[in-house]
Amino acid sequence: QVQLVESGGGSVQAGVSLRLSCAASGRTFRNYAMGWFRQAPGKEREFVAGINRSGGSTSYADSVKGRFTISRDNAKNTVYLQMNSLKPEDTAVYYCAASSNLIATTNRAAYNYWGQGTQVTVSS
Repeated sequence: QVQLVESGGGSVQAGVSLRLSCAASGRTFRNYAMGWFRQAPGKEREFVAGINRSGGSTSYADSVKGRFTISRDNAKNTVYLQMNSLKPEDTAVYYCAASSNLIATTNRAAYNYWGQGTQVTVSS
């Protein structure tokens, strides 16, 4: 089992930055690719960003490319999502997830473990 706990969400104005953290415990963190997903009210959960086991490869949804950065610190068992230039359309509950695959994928079904989510609200 892997337990994931997100933090760092909040209510902010458009244009500012937030950094989300996801702390993992349980099985060896470095054995999992990690992803961030988000779900807005009335919408499906969507892929935001992913990072492979070593942190050497990342991927992003087109909607956040150039504004968000995913990173991980395997010594701290933590994955981060730096969100810059936030927009109202970024408002959602953000979830981190762990996949036993070598690389992060956009496919929700590939993720074995999920956190409880953290709310991000961006007002204009």
